[in-house]
Order: sequence, then structure tokens, then C-alpha cells
Amino acid sequence: MNRTAYVFLLTTALLWGGNAVAGKFAVGHISPMLLTLLRWLLAFLFIGAFSLKQVRRDWKQLRPNLPMLAALGAFGFTFFNMALYSALNYTSAINVTIEQAGIPMVIFVANLTLFGTRVQPGQIFGFSLSLVGVALTAGHGSFARLASLDVNFGDVLMLLAVLLYSGYTVALRFRPSINWQSLMTVMTFFAFVTAIPFTIWEWQNGTMIPPDPTGTMVVLYTAVFPSLAAQVLFIKGVEYIGANRAGLFINAVPIFGTLLAVALLGEDFQIYHGVALVLVLGGIWIAELSGRKHAGTSEAGAA
Repeated sequence: MNRTAYVFLLTTALLWGGNAVAGKFAVGHISPMLLTLLRWLLAFLFIGAFSLKQVRRDWKQLRPNLPMLAALGAFGFTFFNMALYSALNYTSAINVTIEQAGIPMVIFVANLTLFGTRVQPGQIFGFSLSLVGVALTAGHGSFARLASLDVNFGDVLMLLAVLLYSGYTVALRFRPSINWQSLMTVMTFFAFVTAIPFTIWEWQNGTMIPPDPTGTMVVLYTAVFPSLAAQVLFIKGVEYIGANRAGLFINAVPIFGTLLAVALLGEDFQIYHGVALVLVLGGIWIAELSGRKHAGTSEAGAA
């Protein structure tokens, strides 16, 4: 089961790394709110085309959980991506992908504070390393800049996105136990609906950019891969090994995102990016090793 979870979660990280690069390609070709709206509209239409029968079967379980699913779709899908795509107008795709490594730390703290989830010393050390890497990136290689709050506006937006997706991940424990098709159909629908007022605001503000051919390709990529494939794989990964351990694999997003940004966008790779990547990779390895060891010890004790 662990091996399957690892494959699912690493694939998720690859697709999410591609999402940041796609968002950078979108700059000047489609505006952030419109991109978010069209992305979730297409995702809903794609999955709804073959999931309506399953939704009908699960409706009795779905109906009382609609408010919660609406919140999950809004915060995890709409608000997170609006913040991410807006951030890419001000900062690099490399920075955005590395900063996503802060998500596991927030998940750890939330689970510990709200639910008393036990955290092992090795996990604390691991996500602390990741946090240092995130801070180094947000400060563009200078902790002094971070301490003086001299941080790029795009990096601030991305840190907000980190908080949003962390809350979504923790809240997944409250989702109803239903087929993934029904879950994704309902959440993508609410993600689309939530994006409507923000898109109207963007239009009234005069900042809407209709998609050109490049923007259209970005919409199609984000609708199919980060929106559907990655979300389903992440949900299954959380189901297999829990939110704390699954969340750590988000730290692999910087690796894939950085490689894609350098290869496809020609972004400059700075020394501090390399240091940050070493820190987040070391963090994920140490924390996951500790979590897996503790899980194995607990199972042995129970037996």
C-alpha cells in the first residue's frame, strides 16, 4: 500500500509542478481569475460526463455534506489557485514551487493543535529543514530580507496559498466516505461556482485577459492534469498513509517545478534555489523515514 501511495503522491507532485509552470505561461495570455474559472468549469464538465450515475447513487450521503464539500472546493481548488496564478504575475515559477514546501509544516501544526495528532521528533526536524528552505526562497536568498518583511508581493500571495491548501488537506478527513467520482464532481462544481464572482470583478476592474492560443492550452492542461488527475491521486494518497505523511510529498513539487521552469521557461537557477532544494528534499526524506518507522512500530505493537 505504501508503494502505491508513493507513486500516486510523486505523480501528484509532478503534475502540480507543471501547474506552476503553466501558470507562468499564462501571464499575459489569460488573466488569473478567468483561468481559474475556465479550469474548474472544464474539469467539472469532464468528470461530470461519466460520473452523474455515481453522483445519483451517492446523493443521500452527498446532500447533508454539501456545505462542507462547497468549502473544500472553494478553499482547496478556487482560492488556492487564484492566489497561485496571481502570485506568478510577480514572482518566478521556481519560487512558487519551492514555497509550496511550506504546506506540510502547516499541516503538521494544524493536526497537532486541532486533533492532537502525534508528531515524531524526526518529523519535526524534517519539516523544520523544509521551512528553512521555504524561508530562504521567500527572502530570495536573504533571511535579512524576510526579517525586514522586504518580500516580493507574489511570494506573499504564495504563502497565503500555502495556508489555503494546508487547511484543505487537513479538512479532507471530514469528507464523506463516498466514491471519488462523486467527490470530485461536486467539489469541481463548487470550485467553478466560487470563481464566478471573482471573474466578474476582474472583468469590471478592466483586468480580464481573454485566452489566446497559449492561454487556451494552459486552460486545457490545468483542467485535466492538476485539476482532476492530481487531485484524485492526492486524495487516494491521503487515504492510504494519512494527511501528515502524504503532505510531505508536496515537498517534491519544487524539484519537478524547478526542472520544468528551467527547461521550459528558461528561468535562472540561483545558488539559494539549490540550497533550498537540498533542505526540502532532506526534510521530506527525514520526516517520511521517521513517520514510516513509527507507523511500523505501532503496527508491530498492535499485533
